[in-house]
Amino acid sequence: MSHSADADSVKSVFLSAVQFATSTHSFPPFIDDLKLSAQEQVEYMLVEDQHAPLFINDDHVKSELRTCLSKMFSLFEVQACSLLLQSDDSLEAAAKMALSSLSDIEWICKILPKMDLMKDFVVSWLCISEKILAILREENIDTFLWAFKLKLLEVLGKVLEAIGYGNVVLPTAARVCMLKLWLPYIRKWKLLLDLHDSSDQLCMYKIDSDLCHNIEAAIVSLVLALPSNDQAEIFSDWLTAEKVTYPDLSEAFELWCFRSKAAKRRCMAGENGVGAAPL
Repeated sequence: MSHSADADSVKSVFLSAVQFATSTHSFPPFIDDLKLSAQEQVEYMLVEDQHAPLFINDDHVKSELRTCLSKMFSLFEVQACSLLLQSDDSLEAAAKMALSSLSDIEWICKILPKMDLMKDFVVSWLCISEKILAILREENIDTFLWAFKLKLLEVLGKVLEAIGYGNVVLPTAARVCMLKLWLPYIRKWKLLLDLHDSSDQLCMYKIDSDLCHNIEAAIVSLVLALPSNDQAEIFSDWLTAEKVTYPDLSEAFELWCFRSKAAKRRCMAGENGVGAAPL
């Protein structure tokens, strides 16, 4: 009985730490330090603590984390939508709140793979993507809020890596949708930020080179795993985009061309009653 009670207590502490680590309560001036401490404790309990298997394999803990994740995305969506309602004077404060929620969402990416819950995260991200991108297209936001947009790219990078490297398996339609939604904005943001030199106020929002590489590599991997017809559609859009520099899909495009030619040769050989032509 005591062992069971101890296990329940440890799980309770873990869930309380997760809830506080993603809380939106305001307790200035210590809230940031307390949240950081809670986040570090959660990470420690999942990696170093002897009780880690209690969390990783517990259905109740996973259910609570799914609920927490749902609340986080709902809050972030509400805060992002509220940006459209702000005056110029209040936009910065509203954006700061949305950025804080997005930072919490980024943090929880660290623990979800250990709980085998990253698919829940990716699906939630896909569900809000169209609405978030519509908000970013609005005139009063399109050329502002770069800290917020950079954080979006950082979270998007984690989503693309999870899908691109097969850690999260989604139907083809969902993978194509993710690429079609986000590729134009990845190109646009990267181009705009690269145009600013060190004297520009936006230079502080340069995209980290490692982040650029990781996003590009994940996109290439994701594209190469799609059916040929879906790849063709992605490449067609990529080739017709102005100033195509990022992401660089040239190697993936060359491989697609090679595979398409090989498939055509096999098809023609089959129609002629001849064995497949050697590659």
